[in-house]
Amino acid sequence: MAYLANPSGDHCFQAVKHEGTPVGVWEEFGGVESYVGYPPDKKSDKLLLFYCDVFGPRYLNNQLLIDFFAEQGYLTVAPDYFQGDELEHLGKDPEFDRKKWIDTHVANSPGLVEEWLPALKAKYDTKKVATIGYCFGGPHVVKALTQGDAIAGALVHPAFIKEPDFEGMKQGAIFFSCAETDNTFPADLRHKAEAIVQANKLNYHFQLFSGVVHGFAIRGDPKDENQRMSFSTYLAHVTDDS
Repeated sequence: MAYLANPSGDHCFQAVKHEGTPVGVWEEFGGVESYVGYPPDKKSDKLLLFYCDVFGPRYLNNQLLIDFFAEQGYLTVAPDYFQGDELEHLGKDPEFDRKKWIDTHVANSPGLVEEWLPALKAKYDTKKVATIGYCFGGPHVVKALTQGDAIAGALVHPAFIKEPDFEGMKQGAIFFSCAETDNTFPADLRHKAEAIVQANKLNYHFQLFSGVVHGFAIRGDPKDENQRMSFSTYLAHVTDDS
């Protein structure tokens, strides 16, 4: 079955670790541990389903970003569909089988999300639900929009999305944040995605950043001016309620 966004490549596993102190908490929904960022007023009227890249919600960069969205007023929740498998540490083992690890979690994560999401929504009866997915998390965004579990979604340098699944997404609004150099979502597939969302008459927006690679929006180098600018611009757009 053809992919619209390819499986993970080398860039998916490269990271610059950021600095900061996470302030979120861990809670369990449907048996799935989740990192939760509460907005300052603790309200739950705006819920953001945050689907992580391969580094998962136990990775500092992801936690800091979840905390950022929470500061903007979104109750932000990220399920640990890797079930405690932390790539940051596992990847340092010379015997680590990357393909086996990925294949296992690609197979297991959909079932975990199916248990997690109803439990989350049972606790927070939120009408305004959005979703965002980085790399590995992309398919979960597509599914949420296809099933009507969210009214808007963002795909940030996505991976693992099969073309028929994407074609089935016919409701809601979709935002794409893309890197110039991205083997998982290269230009030809990006243009194909654009044609599909046009045909499906979705409300969509694409942004493309030059001089950055897949992973820039979560694992980029903040000391690099262009990467930092791209990251800041992406965040400004994705948190714009208008």
